[in-house]
Amino acid sequence: MAFAAFAFFVIFLLIASGGLLLFYREAMLQRISSVVTPRDKQGVLLSTIQQTSSSFGGMMEHLERILPKSQAEVSVVQQRLIRAGYRRDSAVKLFYGAKVLVPLTLGLLALATDRAHDNSFFVYALALGLGFLAPDFWLGRRIKNRQTLIRRGLPDVLDLLVICIEAGLSMDQATARTVEELRLAHPAICDELGIVVLEQRAGRARSDAWRQFAERTDVESVRNLVSVLVQSEQLGTSVAKTLRVHSDTLRTQRRQKVEEQAAKTTVKLVFPLVLFIFPSLFLVTLGPAMIIMSESFHKYFNQ
Repeated sequence: MAFAAFAFFVIFLLIASGGLLLFYREAMLQRISSVVTPRDKQGVLLSTIQQTSSSFGGMMEHLERILPKSQAEVSVVQQRLIRAGYRRDSAVKLFYGAKVLVPLTLGLLALATDRAHDNSFFVYALALGLGFLAPDFWLGRRIKNRQTLIRRGLPDVLDLLVICIEAGLSMDQATARTVEELRLAHPAICDELGIVVLEQRAGRARSDAWRQFAERTDVESVRNLVSVLVQSEQLGTSVAKTLRVHSDTLRTQRRQKVEEQAAKTTVKLVFPLVLFIFPSLFLVTLGPAMIIMSESFHKYFNQ
């Protein structure tokens, strides 16, 4: 078993060394040429970074080809990556490359730390399984955090939209101005609204652009906002009044949610009280009395 593990480790080192030499060959040639013919340090650093990133992308592209995947699965992963804020085409390759690289890394760590001495099959299977599922868990966490940021920034965006519309701007101009003003305070939702502005400038209908905004974010409050805006546009009602009412509704829902979470704390405190605090109190209050009683019984029975 030890010989097989050592052989696997040596073969992996040889393959990794060959891959590094293959992928970083252009970077090494660039560094040699920069030493022979000196240039600006900033330009050399920028070119080195570009060569390194391209080499890493090429390595991840080769790794992602190992996994079998269908077009429907790739489209689902791409949609999840877009919801997490990663829109480049290379994001899919990096994701699938990570699903190959992370299990191999965990397997090597298990081999290096000698954790698989007794139950080797179980440890390696656990390392490979966790490594394969770790990118999915990380991506789901990123999506949830970004949706939370969008949900928190939506009332402020609606307030500024109302101010811009009441100042005389159109809906498209108000959206562009809101993106410009709130980009530092709420970058997540302003990034999505910036795409809405670009789609409208490219000629897409306003309702379609806002529906795509709701589909990309997958946030319930955003879907409700898009439905309200589409209905307001179809019925010809005041957009500013509709947005103000919707903003007040969102703040009321947020306040009710906070009150609900505060009301749940009394129930959640029962378990730590019973398991940790009450035993400590019983030990402190009844411990001395039990010691005194045991000493008294010991003296009484010894007499």
